[in-house]
Amino acid sequence: MTFEEIYSSIKKQEYAPIYFLMGEESFYIDKITDYILENALPEAERDFNQSIFYGKDADIANIIDTARRFPMMASRQLVVVKEAQHLKNIELLDSYIKNPLQSTILVINYKYKSLDKRKAFTKNIAQLGILFESKKIYENQLPDWITKYTNGLKLKIDTKASILLSEFLGNDLNKISNELDKLSINIPQGNTITADDIEKNIGISKDFNNFELQNALGKKDVLKANQIINYFSTNEKKHPIYVTIALLHSYFSKILKFHFLKNKTNDNSVASALGINPFFVKDYKSAAKLYHPKKLVSIINLLREYDLKSKGIGNVSSKNGDLLKELIFKTLH
Repeated sequence: MTFEEIYSSIKKQEYAPIYFLMGEESFYIDKITDYILENALPEAERDFNQSIFYGKDADIANIIDTARRFPMMASRQLVVVKEAQHLKNIELLDSYIKNPLQSTILVINYKYKSLDKRKAFTKNIAQLGILFESKKIYENQLPDWITKYTNGLKLKIDTKASILLSEFLGNDLNKISNELDKLSINIPQGNTITADDIEKNIGISKDFNNFELQNALGKKDVLKANQIINYFSTNEKKHPIYVTIALLHSYFSKILKFHFLKNKTNDNSVASALGINPFFVKDYKSAAKLYHPKKLVSIINLLREYDLKSKGIGNVSSKNGDLLKELIFKTLH
């Protein structure tokens, strides 16, 4: 089942006897678990009918014994196992999985990794309960995810604001959702979150960031690029060079890839091939006109060289701010 399907069913109080929630992205695992904890049992019933275990300290036999216990003066009980990835011999739960108690809701949080789907244990969970894999979201999917989440808060968000958030916070959905939740307190429903709102409330500069540096380089805007890297050099902790280099490596690699695409006319096809939002295809097309493949290969090699220098390899005394200035100069000239 998808997250949306699971969330819809538990909102209707339609609970399965087993929820095995696994995968690299903790956001959806926490979301499902928190909702079940808050809604499966009335508050008055929780003292006697709600049990929470933690993988590092829990014992499989104790979990099974608790799950097989009948609820006390209630229609069901809730058993939650957090950090189940630390449980020893988790497959010993199979004896319970094969014959679950229908009056128990067993929720197992197995974060940052997944079970082997070929094993009988995993197949039994999928057959007799809910097996959900929460996969890490790709960076190019973040702006759309942010837009969707913002819509759920009855707000809108413009493209630049969503790009700023995704660039600054990466693909950590918990951090992004927390920031958007805070913004929703200060911005009236129905309004649009702008880059100005992001700068004012979260502290991300709308003019001096890696996204704007990428744009400046894509247009060979020497003045703007230098303004940004000068700002970065005075705020090295806030703008670490390794993050800038990684993003620029990805950017210039995509421009190089664009040169060798068979279909360059269809924006959706280009966006899919490059792993970007269709909104930005025009920018990549413009950049490709200014950077021929040979120059792009040279830039990618430069980025690798300066990544090593920033880590002290082949560099004794240069500060990261100076390295970045050198790198951008060589990229533009």
